[in-house]
Parts: sequence; C-alpha cells; structure tokens
Amino acid sequence: MEDSTVLYTSLTLIFIFFLRKLLQFSNSRTNQKLPPSPHGRLPLIGHLHLLKHPTHRTLYDLSLKYGPILSLRFGSHLVFVVSSPSIAEECFTTNDVVLANRPRHLSGKYIDYDNTTMVAAPYGSHWRNLRKIGSIEIFSTHRINMFSSIRKDELKRLLCRLGRDSREGFTKVELKSLFTNLTLNNMMRMVAGKRYCDDGTNNEEEAIEFKEIAAGIFKLSGASNVGDFLPILNWFGHSFEKKLKEMGERMDRFLQRLIDERRNNGGRNTVVDHLLTLQQSEPEYYTDKVIKGLILVILVGGTDTTSITIEWALSNLLNHRDVLINVKTEIDTQVGQNRLLDESDIPNLQYLQNVIFETLRLYPTAPLLVPHMSSSHCVINGYDMPPNTILITNAWAIHRDPEIWEEPSRFNPDRFINNKVDVHKLIMPFGLGRRTCPGAGLAQRMVCLILGSLIQCFEWERVSGDEINMEGEEGLAMSKLKPLEALCKARPIVNEFMGDVD
Repeated sequence: MEDSTVLYTSLTLIFIFFLRKLLQFSNSRTNQKLPPSPHGRLPLIGHLHLLKHPTHRTLYDLSLKYGPILSLRFGSHLVFVVSSPSIAEECFTTNDVVLANRPRHLSGKYIDYDNTTMVAAPYGSHWRNLRKIGSIEIFSTHRINMFSSIRKDELKRLLCRLGRDSREGFTKVELKSLFTNLTLNNMMRMVAGKRYCDDGTNNEEEAIEFKEIAAGIFKLSGASNVGDFLPILNWFGHSFEKKLKEMGERMDRFLQRLIDERRNNGGRNTVVDHLLTLQQSEPEYYTDKVIKGLILVILVGGTDTTSITIEWALSNLLNHRDVLINVKTEIDTQVGQNRLLDESDIPNLQYLQNVIFETLRLYPTAPLLVPHMSSSHCVINGYDMPPNTILITNAWAIHRDPEIWEEPSRFNPDRFINNKVDVHKLIMPFGLGRRTCPGAGLAQRMVCLILGSLIQCFEWERVSGDEINMEGEEGLAMSKLKPLEALCKARPIVNEFMGDVD
C-alpha cells in the first residue's frame, strides 16, 4: 500500500513538473513567430506519436502538408524540420555559427565520450581544435595519399577473390558483407595497421565485435529516439539508455585495445601512431580519451557509410542496365583493359561520378543528417528560432524536391551532365556548413575507385528477372533493407593481370 502511494505521488509530482515546464515554454513564445506545426500535439510527448518508420519519409509527408519548414515538439524540446534546399542553405550560411551546436542526446553521453568527439562536441575551442586535427593530421590530401597503397591492396584482394570464383562463368555473390569487410580493412589498416576480415587470424573475432557495436550504434542513434526526449522512461526500466551505455562501454574497451597495441608494438605509419606521437609532445590535450574519440569518428563514420553507398550504387546500376553500359564504356575508353583503374583516373570518369552523385541524391546514407541546435535566437525563413532549438535537415526530402529535380524519384545520372545543377549545394549527404564531414573527400575517392574497378573487371547481372529491392532500413545510416546479391563474371583483365594475393 505504501509503495503504491509513493508511486502515485511521484507520478503526480512529475506530471505537475512537466506541466509547469510546458506552460513556461508556451508563455515564453507567445510573441514569437514559429513555423507551422502539425495538429494532434499531445501533452508531455508532443508530436512524437506522429513519427513512423522510416522517420525521413514521415517528416517528408508532413512537409508536403505544412510546408518546407515546420515546428514539432519532441517531449519538452522544440524541433525545426527543414525540407527545402534554399532554407537549408540559409541555415548553414547566414546562421551557420548560431546553428553549429549539437543537441545533447544520450548517444553523445554514452558513445561520444560525454559529447567531446568531433561529431558531438558543442561549437567552441575544443571542437575547433578537433576539426583542425581532423583536417590537417588525418583527412588532409597528404595523409589520404599516404594510405593509397592500402586502398589499392585491399581492393585487389577483393577483385582477386571475385575473379577466382567467376573466371568460368557467372557466379552468385552476396555483396554487402564483401563491401563491409573491404571498407573495414581499409579503415583499420589506416588507423591501426591491422587487417580484420578474411585474414585467417584471431582478428576475425575483433572484426565481428566491431561490426556488432557499429551496427548497434547506428540503430540506436538518430533524430527520433523516444528515450532522448522522454528521459522519464528511463526511470521505469526503458532499455534504450541501458543499451546505449553498454554499447559505449564495449566500444571504449575496443578502442583502448587499439591504442594500447600501437603504444606497445606500433611504429609511425598509422593514424594512431601519429596521434600517440602528438600525445608525447602535448600530453595534456592528446589524452587517450581524445584519441579514442578521433578514432571512433573515423571508424564508425568511415566504414559503414562508404560500403552502404557502394551497395546502393551497384543496385541502381543493376536496375538500369543502360546506365551500367554507359559507365563501362566510359571506363573502357578512358582506362581500358590493359591496366587497373587508379585514383588518378577518377577526374576523367565524369559519368561514373554522376552515378555516385545520383546515388547519394536518392539514397543518402544519413537521410536526416546529424541534428544541429541553436545557441541563440536567430531567424530562419522569416520565423523565430529560439535558443536550444533542435534543427533536423531532411536531406532525403531536399534531394527529392520537384521544384529542383525533374522526375525526382527517377535514377538518372544524365541530369548532372554539363553541370546542369550545382551538385555540392543541392546534394548534402556529408552535411553543410562548418560542421560538414571532414572525411568526405576520402569517402568519395574510395567509392569511385571501388565501384569503377568492379565495373572494369566484371560483368554484372541480376540474380533473377526481378528488380533489386531498393527499400532502406531505419537508423542513423540508411542501409539497404535486403542485402545485395548479384551475378558476376570476370572480364579479360582479371584473367590476364590478376594473380592470387598472399
């Protein structure tokens, strides 16, 4: 009886607390002009009940009804959703500094070392320092070029593996895992100097562990997790925060092992080695925590997103054979069958780049980008945005704006021929403004090299006469719902120039 009384009293006090907060929130905004807001807002939860999976499609449908900028309430948080390229440009030019903060989500607390990584840190001196480190010490052209031999070697291993199985004719392959292993090996060798997949060593177990953790992080991180906006749920056994905490602890142990291995046995040729050298000269800043945060961003941000884009791109080509033939013709003309495609060839493969632009337009790996938050009052498209308002940019919707794109849902790389549109303004898979992804250059280079090499070295067919399923999964990164399977057959270049790799 006493326990029930305590419970009901607690719930009553909590309700009164939130009611007062809502009234204060409402009164403070009576003189402000906010964007249109959907009907059906409920006490305490606001508009959270309107969100259905996939969230980017739900927000797109709401924008069609209420306009290209709308306001929502997620619990006690005010949220602006932008679905227009011109308004997004205003956000990340005129108001870029004001909107350079990040919301303090639970993922930032448990995954991003209490919001201290390059992705989650609030805008300020610490973030600027991390950004400088990333731009100069990790993602500079010099650093990217240093690791070109790793990219070539890992790609050749994949091509040889496919070639051995398909010299005699078409063979069926499941590509999602191959692409994931390829990009993970690339990033791990760059970061820590070790191969993880298809290595025949105990590293395979570590690879499985990392992929499990990364998949969990992508699934739990996003713009519409109820646990972020209704923390009261965590008081009553809601598992969201518990899962995030467990994922964060697992990732921390994994990253610490990488650092300790390089500290005890490393050299000077990896990213971790370089950061540990900086730690010796500036130990007060380059702590293990800062180094782990930098590695986290590189590995989680650079592994799945790259492999997912390659999978979407090849799926599109299999569904549009005329486009696949055009890409193959361009590669055969510009590169030929006497040598393997090289990164230096990419500027001459404009149609291949257009295929990737169109893939990123239709299937951005982060359809809602990473949310921003206002640090002070600003005006967006004539509307007042109060401090601490969360900004969600629906890149998926912007990429399908019929006022910008002719037949926006159709896969058509020809739309970029002769620079008919400003690609970098209208396609934003890597974000916009000062918080855009610093690894975009590396990602685009890898996608071009891998996709182009697969087309140069193999003939590709669908497994059946049916089109490839192009549905995506829900999460921070939009991967294919059904992993890609295809038939491949080695072209002459494989038989003539590709031997086994030790």
